[in-house]
Amino acid sequence: MSELRDYLELSYSELEDLNLQAKEQRRKRVAADVIQEERLKYLTDERRIKAVTVLFSDLEGRLHMLDYDKKFLVKSYDNLTFDGSSIRGFTAQRESDLRLGIDWSAFYWAPADVFGPGKVLVFGEVIDKNGGTYSADIRGVLKEFSNEMFSTQGYTLNAANEIEGFLFEGIDAERKFHDTGVFEYVNKGGYYHSLPGDPLREFIDTSAEVQRAMGFENEKDHPEVAPSQFEINYTYGEVVAAADQIQLYKLICRQIATQMGMTASFLPKPVVGVNGSGMHTNVSITKNGKNLFWDPKGEEKVSRMAWQFTDRILTHGNDLCLLLNASVNAYRRLDPHFEAPNQIKASAVDRGSMIRIPIGNEKSARVEVRSVGPDANPYLVLYSIFKSGLHGDTSKIKNLRQAERYLPDNIYTAIEHFRGADWTTKLLGADVKGRYADLKQASADRCPRLLGTIVKAPEVQFHHDVYNQLLWNIF
Repeated sequence: MSELRDYLELSYSELEDLNLQAKEQRRKRVAADVIQEERLKYLTDERRIKAVTVLFSDLEGRLHMLDYDKKFLVKSYDNLTFDGSSIRGFTAQRESDLRLGIDWSAFYWAPADVFGPGKVLVFGEVIDKNGGTYSADIRGVLKEFSNEMFSTQGYTLNAANEIEGFLFEGIDAERKFHDTGVFEYVNKGGYYHSLPGDPLREFIDTSAEVQRAMGFENEKDHPEVAPSQFEINYTYGEVVAAADQIQLYKLICRQIATQMGMTASFLPKPVVGVNGSGMHTNVSITKNGKNLFWDPKGEEKVSRMAWQFTDRILTHGNDLCLLLNASVNAYRRLDPHFEAPNQIKASAVDRGSMIRIPIGNEKSARVEVRSVGPDANPYLVLYSIFKSGLHGDTSKIKNLRQAERYLPDNIYTAIEHFRGADWTTKLLGADVKGRYADLKQASADRCPRLLGTIVKAPEVQFHHDVYNQLLWNIF
């Protein structure tokens, strides 16, 4: 039967070539209408494609996917409506009609053995009734900000994220946690140690192969400090592409794990007593190809601009904490006993500091924000870091970079800081800020304020990454 279905299935090397070409167009900012024309022609001519998967993210960063028949999409790409009232954090029911635009530059060819044959992926943009960027579509907000910085200042905003996760036994281990009360490791090796062919190494290898095929330009991958923990690193990119890749990274890892009968979890601290998972976020700004954060004569060999950027983030550390640590469970990770960055400080060496200034050179000089959880909305993370670093306030606190200040140890305190900060209103607008805080409050109110030493079922059940629609509707 399968030979009757002549759907597109490309080798991994062919996929990599196509995805790297598309990535280069995006990096060079080829005009949107040129890329649109090229992609539409490709979809029309390539008869073996049956469907286009359009991806977009809700306010909390949960990835949503819609499959459009290829022929329908080619004819109707400029009028793709959907019901926004069913997406948490989007519109109220009375104003539920939203449209999806297509960001043709964010186009990916995906391996048929993972995503199915005859499919390609593209990121969508949520458009409001007036034809502009929808305020709760933070990807669109980030893209607007990035374009504004490029057009007015000549700045290219760059990011690279180190995303850690755990691999657990069984499919849907998170959704079943309220029954089992435990996550089972697939591997009890250690940092950098996993025998070839064991489940963790096989998972890492397979995920890395898919990422490579999708143009990620991998750098290194390895088991992390905790048992069954992994990290698969790839190169930096322009800020919107970097955020897109975080969403794809998590999607790929979850899909590969499911195919292996396991679960890839991005809960920040699913198991107490071992290191949690972070998403260390490395950022820099270039102009005309020059890294503006590099200064061989500067303190720690970074520029005055990089230090000013750092000082503004430190100033707003508590304001932004709920955006960077977006779940009840994330506050378990901010524990100083496990290299966790709970101090609102900047340091070249102290891994307990919110911001680290890594050793770098002209190409790699950067600022590393370490307090980010892997479950946070990547578009919100990068938007809040860059906008705060460039346009935020600078506190008059004495010795700001080493002052005794700490991030919240529970989500309730983080919500209070977030709601009370003028800066978060400037960042998101009062409406979106209120929606986001209300979503976090709803999750928090289902969980104990004092976390204790045991991971509680509600902090997993009502976690935005796991998100069980049926469960939420009961409340």
